[in-house]
Order: sequence, then structure tokens, then C-alpha cells
Amino acid sequence: MDSVGNIIMYFVIALSIIVFSVLTVTTNRILRSATYLLFVLLATAGIYFQVGYEFLGAVQIAVYAGGILVLFVFAILLTHKPGEKTKPLDSHKRWLGLSAAIAGVLLCAYALISQCSVAFAKQGIVNVDMSRIGHALLSTDKFGYLLPFEAVSVLLLACIIGGIVIARKR
Repeated sequence: MDSVGNIIMYFVIALSIIVFSVLTVTTNRILRSATYLLFVLLATAGIYFQVGYEFLGAVQIAVYAGGILVLFVFAILLTHKPGEKTKPLDSHKRWLGLSAAIAGVLLCAYALISQCSVAFAKQGIVNVDMSRIGHALLSTDKFGYLLPFEAVSVLLLACIIGGIVIARKR
């Protein structure tokens, strides 16, 4: 019974991610779009919690749903009037965007399938625990991600300072 509940919960979360993703990119009101994006990020954290990655789910909520989305909302409020509607795209731009999105999905699917098949053929399925992921993310080894992590931190700090400067001019 527990596995049936997990499967149902997975489909509910996946369906909510799909619905709110579509609403995020199709709404004309930009603050509603940011709110729908918040629901997408929270549902993504729900998937992480469901598969047992509690740390990654907590990071998803704290960093993305909390920090990044607040930054988006500040940027929206500093640059646009909250009730202002955006103009709908003309058909040429809409078809160009749709074809670029389909090409991106196909490219990502090809990369995922080819890399997974290569990794499984060489090593079999590898069980990776959270301590190895954390060490890889914050290490200064050859394949560590500490420098990009710090670069993103400096970029976010520059965005915050830029927002304060723009807000002071008003």
C-alpha cells in the first residue's frame, strides 16, 4: 500500500509541476508568473523529499524558493509596475520560441540518455550518498565546484547591490 501511495503522490506532484510550469510561462501578469514559479520550485522540493534526498529538498526550498524567487520579485517590483500587463507575443516569435523549446528538450533528452547508457555500461548503477555530493560541491579538488559556487554568490550580491542602488534613485 505504501508504494501505491508513493506512486500516486509522485503523479500528483509531477502534474502540479507541469501545470504550474505552463501557467508560469503563459500568464500575462509577471507577479503571478513568479508565484507560479514558487509553486514549481516547492513541488520540485517535494519530489526530492519523496526520493529521500532531504538535504537537497531543504536546499531547494531555502535557496531557490526562498532566496532566488525573492530576488526575482524584488527585481520585478523595482523595474515594473505590479499591475502592468505584458504584450502578447506575435505569432513569429511564439513559433520561434516553441521550436527552440522543442529543440532544447530533444537535446537534453539525447544528452541524458547517452550519458546514462555510457555510465551504466561502464560501471553499472552507482549508489551515491549525500556526503559524496556535498564534498564534490564544496571541494577545491580538480572537479570541485567551490569556485563556481562562490562566483554565483558574488553575482547574487551584485544583484542585491544593484537593486538597492536602483531603489535609492526612486
